[in-house]
Amino acid sequence: MAVDVKGGTRLSPPSLRSALMLCGCTLALLGATGGARPWLARAQAQATAQLHAAFEPYRLGRRTTLQFEFALYAPVGSDPPPLIEMQLRYPRGINFFLNDLGIRRCAQQVLEASGPAGCPPNSAMGYGVVETGVVLGDTPVRESSPLTILRAPESDGHLALLFFAEGREPVVTNVIFSGLLLSAREPFGGNVKIGVPLVETLPGGPYVSVLHLHATIGPKHLTYYHNVNGVSLAFKPQGILLPPKCPRASFPFSAIFVFSDGTRTLASTTVLCPPGRSAHRAASRKRRG
Repeated sequence: MAVDVKGGTRLSPPSLRSALMLCGCTLALLGATGGARPWLARAQAQATAQLHAAFEPYRLGRRTTLQFEFALYAPVGSDPPPLIEMQLRYPRGINFFLNDLGIRRCAQQVLEASGPAGCPPNSAMGYGVVETGVVLGDTPVRESSPLTILRAPESDGHLALLFFAEGREPVVTNVIFSGLLLSAREPFGGNVKIGVPLVETLPGGPYVSVLHLHATIGPKHLTYYHNVNGVSLAFKPQGILLPPKCPRASFPFSAIFVFSDGTRTLASTTVLCPPGRSAHRAASRKRRG
């Protein structure tokens, strides 16, 4: 089933046979309401979010890998509404693309046909894990899927990413969604806007909710290759360059999460200056005073 670029592309219909066996649900039970979705009412409560970011290694003026993580929460007994969009704003002075990450491009058609294995190795920018969930009857079902982040061809003049989540069990489906690098107001340097497709558990059934995601963008776990006289040599890309000085307010990150029911929630976090930097700056101001 094809979905527009903002919403992403679902590669294949999911199979919930094992999930239904786990929770003891039946198709008759799920369809007993004649097409209505009573489980959606339980998911309408306002969701909350937590955001975390870190640099590894963390040395100003050096190359690094960005780690980011978010978790979405709902009241006990329910899952948050399905996520349809996320905007991740990152600090000024950090640029994902002014480096040797993603020196090749992976087209969405190639990713749809062959998965990440069909893309150039040098298009990979990071990896992660996404946890999703759905409540079937009264039983919560959880799934963790490997996530691959790849550099995509530019779109409307914007730098672009593709995300490939490989569903394995109990919901057997692969999902592709895309992100664009946009501008952002101070104190941020840019905004990665990501569209997330709705994934049904079965026709007319509840949509899957995103619960938790942890990912990296940078050289950690990446191996690139270049050809020298017909020989393919492996090398590790350098990664994201941190600025030589820490901002006054450290490194701020912020995220907006938009859900299928029209609600949204915000989360923010800060990567503090490395130990000693703040004290050194305070001592310098005191001497100048």
